[in-house]
Amino acid sequence: MLADLWAAVQKTRAGRWLVSLRPRAAALARRIRGWFGRQPASGQPLPRATVVDGRAGQFVSGFYASQAGTRPYKLYISTGYVEQPLPLVVMLHGCTQSADSFASATRMNALADEWPCLVLYPEQTHAANRLRCWNWFKRGNQSRGQGEPAILADMTREVMRRYRIDADRVYVAGLSAGGAMAAVMGTVYPDLYAAVCVHSGLASGSAHDLPSALAVMYGMPAKPATASRPPPRSPATPTIVFHGDRDKTVHPSNSEHLVSRSLEQNGAASADPAIEQGRVPGGHAYTRAIHRNAAGRVVLEYWRVHGGGHAWFGGTPHGSYTDPKGPDATREMMRFFAQSGLKQASYEHQVAGSLA
Repeated sequence: MLADLWAAVQKTRAGRWLVSLRPRAAALARRIRGWFGRQPASGQPLPRATVVDGRAGQFVSGFYASQAGTRPYKLYISTGYVEQPLPLVVMLHGCTQSADSFASATRMNALADEWPCLVLYPEQTHAANRLRCWNWFKRGNQSRGQGEPAILADMTREVMRRYRIDADRVYVAGLSAGGAMAAVMGTVYPDLYAAVCVHSGLASGSAHDLPSALAVMYGMPAKPATASRPPPRSPATPTIVFHGDRDKTVHPSNSEHLVSRSLEQNGAASADPAIEQGRVPGGHAYTRAIHRNAAGRVVLEYWRVHGGGHAWFGGTPHGSYTDPKGPDATREMMRFFAQSGLKQASYEHQVAGSLA
């Protein structure tokens, strides 16, 4: 009965129009599946990634597809880009944020014009996490070549292929869950990222599921079985850390743990840091600890912001999870990144090995 009715409808003008929409509807459905990270059935081709062909000063949209999954992203191309090799900064947003809101909150695009670079904003989907948090706490997202780390690393490499990027100066940063994922990326892809910024985040491997993640976020120490250490390697990826000492979402002890682990890996745990005390005019006081390795190179900075909560310091007053009372985390992060490069770290590693 229904088949006869459909056959009759197809003979009408409206029916022929509906039939003509079917290929377009199927194409749209495939794109939606790719956008939200769903995997194709075995043997089926992956959805095609959006081709980004942006120009200087543009903030373009796209999405990346791989066997590990798909994610949307935004890419800002500095007004100073004239196809010369420039640094690339990967920015990982926090929970409930988007690429656009994180770009606005951190003012990163404006600074990318001042310190010419390209800025990649991968975006988490509701399908992957209902609060759009990066899933840093799952075991499958804490290793090289799988899960979200693989998606983010491959997305980074794709941008490097499409634009002239200085491969020696690729960096990753994040806030909260994004900061925890940035720590993972610096641990498992030290050959890709020259330095890391972890803002109000946690150390890689601090948790292995949601209950353990909530426990460490509230300040409970990570269990030895879940606090997986990074593979033996020296030196550790240079890292700058920001954390408010009044953070009620991610306990400040998590940054202390991240700092101590990084210093131990760098062989700098016994060296006394240079300590600077300061205050932003009309804003927060802070303590800045600067740690150097045996070669005298700064390998870690830890900014403890007194009275600061769970927010990106120095961000726009109207952004989500921002604290305009400073210090200016975006500017200090870029200063730190500017002094870090993969070739420099590789050279120091070789020298240290020859002297051992």
